[in-house]
Amino acid sequence: MLDKVVHEGRLSGFHVGNLEGRSLVVSHLLFVDNTLNFSNADLDQLLILRIVLIWFEAGTGLKINLSKSELVPVGVVHNIELLLSVLGCKQGSLPMNYLGLSLGAKLKDKTIWNPILDKMERRLVGWKCLHLSNGGRVTLIKSTLSNLPTYFL
Repeated sequence: MLDKVVHEGRLSGFHVGNLEGRSLVVSHLLFVDNTLNFSNADLDQLLILRIVLIWFEAGTGLKINLSKSELVPVGVVHNIELLLSVLGCKQGSLPMNYLGLSLGAKLKDKTIWNPILDKMERRLVGWKCLHLSNGGRVTLIKSTLSNLPTYFL
């Protein structure tokens, strides 16, 4: 449903890249039971989004709990109260944590890696008890460190 309204031009997202004169439009990201929607701070677009959510509820029989949802403005949004009332959710702000990751933080800020490093340190403590050779430990550490970017993304 979201793809259809984006294709019709009723919802916008943001453009990523420029591959041979083409760019990818990202309007939403889906994760198990979480969804991130990207749109302009336009009343018409949020009304369309609200209608799509109502259609989803009617079609699937599932209930969307908008009281747990957040509208996170990027930059200055003058009509934020009106937009919040249309969606029936609360206002969030950047930087924020989403699924354990920091969104909106400065990319060069080393503190965004602290939760991931702490988690890895807690897991490394258990390796002291394991009966691994030095080569096995090196292999385990290398594979863990090489997979940190994938885990973060």
